[in-house]
Amino acid sequence: MSHDHDHTVLPSDLELRVKALESLLLEKGLVKRDALDAIIETYEHQVGPKNGAHVVAKAWSDLSFKQALFEDATATVAELGYFGRQGEHLTVVENTPDIHNLVVCTLCSCYPWTLLGLPPVWYKSAPYRARAVSEPRKVLSEFGTSVAEHTDIRVWDSTSEMRYLVLPERPPGTENLSESQLQGLVTRNSMIGVEMARPGNEGVK
Repeated sequence: MSHDHDHTVLPSDLELRVKALESLLLEKGLVKRDALDAIIETYEHQVGPKNGAHVVAKAWSDLSFKQALFEDATATVAELGYFGRQGEHLTVVENTPDIHNLVVCTLCSCYPWTLLGLPPVWYKSAPYRARAVSEPRKVLSEFGTSVAEHTDIRVWDSTSEMRYLVLPERPPGTENLSESQLQGLVTRNSMIGVEMARPGNEGVK
């Protein structure tokens, strides 16, 4: 895993075109700012994370599916209907009592949009991209995540060729929860690795 990327980040041509199109649509009155914000909110906090949560909950519930994820995550999630330009090259890494995984993109903001939606602002920030590599334990603590001293923290550098999804540890006391209830315990941040999955009692409705 290489960390020798250039940290000078400029907007891509695509990002500039999107911004120009957004400004034009707003200026012409073809779309309202609140409607645009609602679309972004949907993809950032609802559509994407729910897809990833489905994958995680199924892996917690189905050992054969979990094994298939480790063997070929891209093909396995595609069988659930999750595929696309941002999710074509996917590797799933599992958190255990001895290993905690953390995902970063040190170059820009490579991210499995199909499963997690839009990347959060902090994920794209220069401080996170640098510090997740140099001081991951401290970064985790700033998210309120305490990792045992004996636990090995592994940082995965997401690129245009490979995207990573963290399979969080299944919370204790969730053996009797349904797959849909388990989905409610999985957050976007837990699939990036900066937080743990929610406690088991939060999945009971």
